[in-house]
Amino acid sequence: MDIFQAVVIAIIEGFTEFLPISSTGHMAVTSSIMGIEKDAFTKLFEIVIQFGAILSVLVVYRKKFFDFRRPSFYIKLILAIIPALIFGALFKNSIASILERPLIIALVMLGGGILLLFVDKWFDHPTTGQEEQVTTRQAFNIGMYQVLAILLPGLSRSAATIIGGMQQKLTRTEAAEFSFFLAVPTMLAATVKSLYDVYQKTPEVLNTSSISTLLLGSVIAFIIALLTIRFLIGWLQKHGFRAFGWYRIALSCLLLVLIASGYLHT
Repeated sequence: MDIFQAVVIAIIEGFTEFLPISSTGHMAVTSSIMGIEKDAFTKLFEIVIQFGAILSVLVVYRKKFFDFRRPSFYIKLILAIIPALIFGALFKNSIASILERPLIIALVMLGGGILLLFVDKWFDHPTTGQEEQVTTRQAFNIGMYQVLAILLPGLSRSAATIIGGMQQKLTRTEAAEFSFFLAVPTMLAATVKSLYDVYQKTPEVLNTSSISTLLLGSVIAFIIALLTIRFLIGWLQKHGFRAFGWYRIALSCLLLVLIASGYLHT
């Protein structure tokens, strides 16, 4: 991966991280199109820049996230992240192999797109509109929805957790915000684990040049994500998920055409 490729991947990550269209799927397909080798550094880069994008949550929602007067908020996040930690550890190798197969990502993205066309009608009667009213049980259940995104790359972590929040009777806005908050410990854990694994198995990857690329990509993803996070909240309040569903369907169809033509390997 050269600097130009790193910048492109980081921009895509920043734009797609909080949108329900799968940032992981977009990065995987873009890497395949650009011919980026799936080596240890590339895999690490894609995880680290996701955490960089997620850090924008700490800026946009700093007052809510760092309100230490309500410890129950952090307890809920801990409970919600437990399923992801367990399933992520158990199926890490399987997940990595899926990320190298554009056909599976395209099919999952297609299925997720069809789902988004109907979500607004299924969950259009929320009974709560405040994060403080989210119970520990609801938080854990939302965490279980996050597992679906971990096991099915291309589904979208944000889509799964926002839909999970709406199924738990949250409004679109509160479901989206809880999804953002949950992403912080989730990606922190994933980044720490990935850095540790690379340090243990391929420490030569962590040289001065690669670290500079990681920092550059993280900063770019952070800035772009900072600009898009508010857009998503405003869009969901006014329009819901339907447009994202059609986008996913269109993109997945394009990917299937590219795969069928031999441009992308399955």
